[in-house]
Amino acid sequence: MRTAAARHWEGIIATGIDPASWAYAEDYTGETDTVAGARASANDSGISAIGPGAASALSVLAAAVGAKSVVEIGTGTGVSGLALLRGMRPDGTLTTVDIDAENQRLARKTFLDAGIPANRFRLIAGSALDVVTRLTDGHYDLVFCDADKREYTAYLHEALRLLRPGGVVAFDNALHAGRVADPSHRDADTTAVRDLIRAVRDDDDLVSALLPCGDGLLAAVKRAE
Repeated sequence: MRTAAARHWEGIIATGIDPASWAYAEDYTGETDTVAGARASANDSGISAIGPGAASALSVLAAAVGAKSVVEIGTGTGVSGLALLRGMRPDGTLTTVDIDAENQRLARKTFLDAGIPANRFRLIAGSALDVVTRLTDGHYDLVFCDADKREYTAYLHEALRLLRPGGVVAFDNALHAGRVADPSHRDADTTAVRDLIRAVRDDDDLVSALLPCGDGLLAAVKRAE
């Protein structure tokens, strides 16, 4: 049986993707009761949590780079944070930033309910660009962004500073509910996501892919020097 999350995302997929195959891929790894609870909290708070397929991809990316230090911009209720922690090294630390302190309270509960030790995550409430500019250059293995779309290109700039060579940056909502691919949509958020996609694609120091999972996951590797 497909999860509620997969049924939700199935409604916005591109017509060129077979719906049954897409839903099968979204549900491939399954989700724990803790993640389901975090999704329910997100829905109650009006937050769009990362889709299950994109969450699985985040876990794979974190595992592939052996991530020990990860930055997340946009904590939400902890759905994406758990996905990152799942792929990270057992001694890894997630630094997650959100402007809403209530979101972070819910995320803390999610992490603890999942059995994540408190010393494995650091929650910082504040404006993303105010916080990440104070983090250490070249110290992080992965940066994940899921916050204000109009700041996505600025997040990219900061992420490239924070990442070590070979590190990964990823952005959720890279298809933005079908708006990015439709030139008739010219609102500020959609235009900002398009600008980000072009900036990533045209950067010779990045190897990138736009993955059609969830609402789209844009991922890029910072080339080794």
